[in-house]
Amino acid sequence: MNTFSWPKVLGTALLVGTLAATLACTSMESGSPRFESKASAGGGNLAAALASANRPAEDKGRDADRKPAELMEFFGVKPGMTTVDIIALGGYVTEVLSVAVGPKGKVYAQNPPLALQLREGMYAKALTERLANNRLPNVVRVDGDLPAAAQIPPGSVDVAITAMNYHDVRNMNPANGVAFLKAVYSMLKPGGVFGVTDHVGNDGADNAALHRIPKHFLIEDAKAAGFVVEAESDILVHAADDHTKVVFDPTLRGKTDQFTVRLRKPK
Repeated sequence: MNTFSWPKVLGTALLVGTLAATLACTSMESGSPRFESKASAGGGNLAAALASANRPAEDKGRDADRKPAELMEFFGVKPGMTTVDIIALGGYVTEVLSVAVGPKGKVYAQNPPLALQLREGMYAKALTERLANNRLPNVVRVDGDLPAAAQIPPGSVDVAITAMNYHDVRNMNPANGVAFLKAVYSMLKPGGVFGVTDHVGNDGADNAALHRIPKHFLIEDAKAAGFVVEAESDILVHAADDHTKVVFDPTLRGKTDQFTVRLRKPK
């Protein structure tokens, strides 16, 4: 079994420092992934459901930038699916998934324990509040490192998503990326999807400091982990971002240029 542990791979002190800064804020066989334009993205029914759902006002305020309905459609999230929000933090994507999969679906909200200790437990408290009183009954909280097999059975997940996290996983040590991706791969069903969004970085830049990553690093790592790189989308493209500023810059916050990639575990 491929095990990815934040303390084991990164080291506790180094991880806390890195995450604290970060969280403040066609197929492989044919040679290239299919590109899907945001102009063809629908998600109308889900968008209406997200607008009418009993979601926090702060979450709804982030929707214009994060485009959750379009992302769920691109990643193929459907009612009744089993899904995982990987490195869920306070649970914005968790709740979007909860609405998208509906009462017959399931969402695992996974967080590494160290992430939940950051900022005096701010993210742990936020997630606890979000899930209080069985408010999202189709959500299962998983506080544990990947692959969390005790709580998320291997080969049981239809779609996993991680949003704006992969850069930190890989920037500490390139080997971390493949280990992380293999851990996700193990929890997916054959034919399952791993959806990844992240801040675009330039080759040769200090992307660890900027909290960015060149897209091709994810593509290469994903193939090494066994995934088919199936499709990309421009849903979160922001051409005005030249990738030279830290993602927390006030002029960019919430509007960084991001890649969106759909990876698939072969059947």
